[in-house]
Amino acid sequence: MKDYKIAKRQIAVSVGESVRIIRELQEMSQNELARVTGIPQSTISAIENDRVNLGVERAKQLAVALKCHPAVLVFPGWDIHHAA
Repeated sequence: MKDYKIAKRQIAVSVGESVRIIRELQEMSQNELARVTGIPQSTISAIENDRVNLGVERAKQLAVALKCHPAVLVFPGWDIHHAA
């Protein structure tokens, strides 16, 4: 374990912002993401605006649709290369 370093926050991004950023990078609209995940568009909007907690199950659904690991959505801004 001595080869690991404690993770450091790289940027200040909220969970909702991370969902929106990755969705936009995938060139998906909220409606497209809603169709793929089965999560209502209104809920996706609420998540992106930090009015609703993401939660583990939604994070998994969104991660599959956005082709990323759920931790990218749940822990935005952490340096994964130096994670402990």
